[in-house]
Amino acid sequence: MNISNHFTIPEIPYEGPRSTSALAFKHYNPAEIVDGRPVKDHLRFSIAYWHSFRSTGADPFGASTIYRSWERGRDPLSVALDRMDAAFEFTQKIRAPFYCFHDRDIAPEGSSLAESNKNLDRLVAHAKSLQKDTGIKLLWGTANLFSHPRYMNGAATNPDAHVFALAAAQVKKALEVTHELGGENYVFWGGREGYETLLNTDLKREQNHLAAFLHMAVDYAKAIGFKGQLLIEPKPKEPTKHQYDFDVATGIAFLRTYGLDQIFKFNIETNHATLAGHSFPHEIEVAAAHGMLGSIDANSGDALLGWDTDQFNTDIKELTLAMISILRAGGLGPGGLNFDAKLRRSSVDVEDLFYAHIGGMDAYALAFKLARRIVADGLLSQFLQERYASFDSGFGRDIEAQEIGFVELERIAHKLGEPTPHSGRHELLENILNQYLTS
Repeated sequence: MNISNHFTIPEIPYEGPRSTSALAFKHYNPAEIVDGRPVKDHLRFSIAYWHSFRSTGADPFGASTIYRSWERGRDPLSVALDRMDAAFEFTQKIRAPFYCFHDRDIAPEGSSLAESNKNLDRLVAHAKSLQKDTGIKLLWGTANLFSHPRYMNGAATNPDAHVFALAAAQVKKALEVTHELGGENYVFWGGREGYETLLNTDLKREQNHLAAFLHMAVDYAKAIGFKGQLLIEPKPKEPTKHQYDFDVATGIAFLRTYGLDQIFKFNIETNHATLAGHSFPHEIEVAAAHGMLGSIDANSGDALLGWDTDQFNTDIKELTLAMISILRAGGLGPGGLNFDAKLRRSSVDVEDLFYAHIGGMDAYALAFKLARRIVADGLLSQFLQERYASFDSGFGRDIEAQEIGFVELERIAHKLGEPTPHSGRHELLENILNQYLTS
């Protein structure tokens, strides 16, 4: 059903790879059954409320360029309601099963905590009704603990306990509304949980405070019966220079240090991975290796720009490698592929919002198909098995079982002498991957 009339574009159809229509899917067929489930349930696409419906095209060097019909009006609450109608209309027409939001994306902040909560309750009631009417679900909710001036020195890591208390109250409410809307996850992104200079920072104390904050959140989530997955979203820098959740590996160390590693998983953003000096598949593999792969913020950066540009990712090679890692990890569970991506500053027409998401969804759907073929054919898995075969028997197996030590290994090394080098076949494997990408 159509729930508003902000878009004249109809629901986007699937027309297949030979289609020439700019407003049709070439690879994403949400109803196609794969392994007993519709493709939409494998990919679990989500639309990011903040970029798709709040982004204005502004950047650090210029004012807004994008003006939407749902932003017209003087009353912030009525504008928020109209904006939400537009968001659900778009999400329905683009055929994504989920959406995500920060609390301040959907409802205007009031002059007090009580007023902010009242505004949020009004919009949550509307969202609940729209979810029922459309079948669209909430992938995850979160609290914006970085935009308001009170958070200029952080939220959970702020040196002022008063700010810590306000942040706690805001997350309490965000957890409640995420639970009320049936959110399947809840994300913590510490946009300002870090520091600029050690001259005014007690790093250990701030990390202790952050851990205490997360433990309080865990306790409250249990108290209200929220059974969704709690997620940490790493980012190395921006807006702060040194963020405490630099990357997945840093996040794992933090969570284990404070006894939180059995509770949290990771929401991995492509552009954050590259800002940390990693590849997107690397971060997925690190999380998966520790059983902590949760969800994906699907975007990309620009190799020639040094900041978080949040572009739609259409790099089929990168996405195929990422999907291979996701499939090998057993999928994303209650997580999904959230398009935390925004239009370029000059893409000012509402049609561009459709073109961007169609491109992103098709790219991931194609990568999913390619990755399934690669995994099913087993060529890469066979090579890995052969490359590590020396650890499947003999003293290699004893090494993995930790049933041998340096003394025994020294004796074996003297007996066997110098090992014979074995090729890593890097170029061959790249050629094999390209064969899949071009066939």
